[in-house]
Amino acid sequence: MISGNIHSIETCGTVDGPGLRYVIFTQGCLLRCQYCHNADTWKIGAGKEMSVDQLMKDIKTYIPFMRASGGGVTISGGEPLLQLDFLLEMFKACKMAGIHTTIDTSGGCFNTDSQFLAKLDEVLEYTDLVLLDLKHFDKKRHIKLTGKSNEQIKEFARYLGDKNVPVWIRHVLVPGITDTDENLICLGEFINTLNNVEKVEILPYHQLGVYKWQALGLKYPLEDIQPPTEESVNHAYQLLTQKKFLQTS
Repeated sequence: MISGNIHSIETCGTVDGPGLRYVIFTQGCLLRCQYCHNADTWKIGAGKEMSVDQLMKDIKTYIPFMRASGGGVTISGGEPLLQLDFLLEMFKACKMAGIHTTIDTSGGCFNTDSQFLAKLDEVLEYTDLVLLDLKHFDKKRHIKLTGKSNEQIKEFARYLGDKNVPVWIRHVLVPGITDTDENLICLGEFINTLNNVEKVEILPYHQLGVYKWQALGLKYPLEDIQPPTEESVNHAYQLLTQKKFLQTS
């Protein structure tokens, strides 16, 4: 029986894909984002072990709400792609029940190993939507922000484009770090090279997860940064989605 390492569950999520979502937050992540609001999901191999059957029994009680709202199941994290075997069996079970499936991922563990790609391709056959978080376009600044390069994330975005998997791009807007016009214009140009992007979302930076850093005995690195203004969020959205970047060639 396939099980996953699960951090937590949100039964009526409204921000992780279309409609009302049953959101499964997996445990384990390779990135160390300075603004992460789920720092307690970082440790790999921790969390509660839950089987696909166990989860599906609960999920099925929410099917009427999902169907009425156009919702479904979202597997987030942490980083769900670290648990491809679990992800595959979950989504197979969801599709058998007629449930829309979404992966919320940073793509930070993407690689071109043949075994990884074979499993990923199988998962994508059962995936209706990918929420892809593009954190910063500049490689050096991405490393400073997350602890890892963004090269494999860009490669993953292109891979999804080649597979024609529907994608919503998400970008966390952090004042002074990810909100520069240079970064946003470069990201907009990159998004323009992808043929599968259905939506672009700006996620305003917040400090709601600071207490988790404190509980883990970690110093929160962005404690002096305040959330962006509505004006700056609108400006960022315009730069990411202005027509000259999103025109098809």
